[in-house]
Amino acid sequence: MARVKKGVNAHKRHKKVLKQAKGFYGRRKNTFRAANPAVMRSLRSAYVGRKNKKREYRRLWIARINAASRANGLSYSKLMNGLKKAGIEINRKMLSEMAIFDAAGFAELCETAKKFN
Repeated sequence: MARVKKGVNAHKRHKKVLKQAKGFYGRRKNTFRAANPAVMRSLRSAYVGRKNKKREYRRLWIARINAASRANGLSYSKLMNGLKKAGIEINRKMLSEMAIFDAAGFAELCETAKKFN
């Protein structure tokens, strides 16, 4: 049976890691031994970051809706409760967009929510 040498595969793996380490500081960008843990950590952070991004956007939308609803005489929770009771199903992203770009439409939604509170 022929002997299997791993040189080609190791070289491919090293090249892949070093390509991902482009832009890193110091030896982390050009030395596999230093780059490998840095790349693993960066991939882990990127995974966590994709989850955090969703939370951050939701927080932003809620803050915008709250500010706009208070300008119309309602708190955020009263607005959401009123819309739910009125049977109006609209997500927070669209409510936030309405608050910014369609103030009149948002004011109508606030009036509807006030009726059901």
